[in-house]
Amino acid sequence: MQPLTGLTVLDFSTLLPGPLAALMLAEAGAEVIKIERPGGEDMRGFPPLWDGESAAYALLNRGKTRLTLDLKSEADRARLAPLLQRADILIEQFRPGVMDRLGLGFDAVHALNPKLIYCSISGYGATGPRAQEAGHDINYIGATGVLALQSAEHPTVPPMLAADIAGGSFPAVINILLALRARDQSGRGSRIDIAMTDAMFTFGWYAMALGLAAGRFPAPGELMLAGGSPRYQIYPAKDGRLIACGALEQKFWDAFTRAIGLDPALADDRRDPAATRAAVARLIAAKSSEEWRPVFAEADCCATIVTPLEEAMRDPHFVGRGLFAHRLANAAGNEIAALPVPIAEQFRDPAKVAKRAPGQDD
Repeated sequence: MQPLTGLTVLDFSTLLPGPLAALMLAEAGAEVIKIERPGGEDMRGFPPLWDGESAAYALLNRGKTRLTLDLKSEADRARLAPLLQRADILIEQFRPGVMDRLGLGFDAVHALNPKLIYCSISGYGATGPRAQEAGHDINYIGATGVLALQSAEHPTVPPMLAADIAGGSFPAVINILLALRARDQSGRGSRIDIAMTDAMFTFGWYAMALGLAAGRFPAPGELMLAGGSPRYQIYPAKDGRLIACGALEQKFWDAFTRAIGLDPALADDRRDPAATRAAVARLIAAKSSEEWRPVFAEADCCATIVTPLEEAMRDPHFVGRGLFAHRLANAAGNEIAALPVPIAEQFRDPAKVAKRAPGQDD
């Protein structure tokens, strides 16, 4: 029996934050019923298609069952009533106010089922001047100071959806679990308001510490962990592969500078950080990544060859830890690796992990 066995989740969400949160609950044993509009949610059309099905949708929605309902239809909403009365958790991801207009807001649903935990995920939360503002991940990190920490000379689009996952999915799961514990004590459910932007300020913890304590917030590219230090940088090697250097502590920095043969005069990066960074870059660029690989392995200095995803998925370490051991089959019987999620193996429901994404109504 898994930790959430016996609990029922109604998942009204689409795309990434809510579906990923519901996936984690499903893997921990919960029954997740995904409520989709006629024709299916938008993610069903996302490429690439995998024998006619969206691989992205399949990775995020395995282990769930599907119920197609037109929430604007009074008859379809009536079909929801028995599910709402027995559900333990509801996850929705509409703009604030939409569920209320459909007659499915917290007050209406809580009157039917006082034990229900009602989790809303949105960009800016249910209250405040920006509550109705449209946005996506890049807007949320742009509005909260995180994106401004990078260098203005070489701005990049982050290669991960931090606001969607770390600001939406993960806080939703954390607070749902807290709400379940609170319900054990009080017997009543609760409303959870998750704003993806709120958690982005957590990611700015070090810049906040500097600004609040020193009275001056770091300029773009100045923060040590955002390009301001030669110790925490990405350096291109001769073959174009990148070297990720995280030698922050002095012992690691000393080992790194010795390993690459940096002039001892430049190893003291407090004197002229820009000159030290330039010198390190020249040295790294003089050899290929494969030449550097054994050097860094021997030095044990927090320097890593940046690995493409397809190579990382074959890394014996991650394979050995079982991250890609679970398989997901589609309607044609073809298999791909199931998406790893941060649920400890002993808490995962093997049947949910292996179950394909919902197709027609179950």
